[in-house]
Amino acid sequence: MTTVLTPATPLTAADRCDRCGAQAYLRVVLLSGGELLFCAHHGRKFAPELKKIAAEIVDETEKLNATPASATDEER
Repeated sequence: MTTVLTPATPLTAADRCDRCGAQAYLRVVLLSGGELLFCAHHGRKFAPELKKIAAEIVDETEKLNATPASATDEER
């Protein structure tokens, strides 16, 4: 059987961590099919085990450090 992975869509504020319900910043596409979503905290906590079962890990935690477009010059 051949598994075809489709490109994952970017995570949004509506995507929630499967562990705690916080905003998800990691999408883990499983080798067995399906996916899991994790906040940055739980993504780091479970990273060693997730790497063993993941076909792909999409990490968008860099969004946590991004300066919002609405920030004033003083906030940048």
